[in-house]
Amino acid sequence: MVGPCASGKTSLANGLRRHGYAVVVSGQEHSDIPHLWQRTEPDVVIALAVDLASIRRRRHNDRWPAWLLARQQVRLRQAVAGATMRIDTSDRDPPAVLRLALSRLGRLPREA
Repeated sequence: MVGPCASGKTSLANGLRRHGYAVVVSGQEHSDIPHLWQRTEPDVVIALAVDLASIRRRRHNDRWPAWLLARQQVRLRQAVAGATMRIDTSDRDPPAVLRLALSRLGRLPREA
């Protein structure tokens, strides 16, 4: 799983783990190594997105910098392009994000 700070990675990862999924959260948003997210050879990549207003609300910080989100989006570009699933969490609470992810995961083909 990848996404900017405050996009809900930890909440979604914990929820998916409760449903039996093995989840690795990549710190790709903090790394200039563009393929960091691939190092664990994931079967599925979930890319979370979030807008600046939501980050500021979640962080309780009206000054959380726009430049930092832009920098993280650049660092995440390759991972987002390679993602199996993309979810914008801006207007969704953690239970809604979990329900959406579980629904989408249920539609993916299973390996034999």
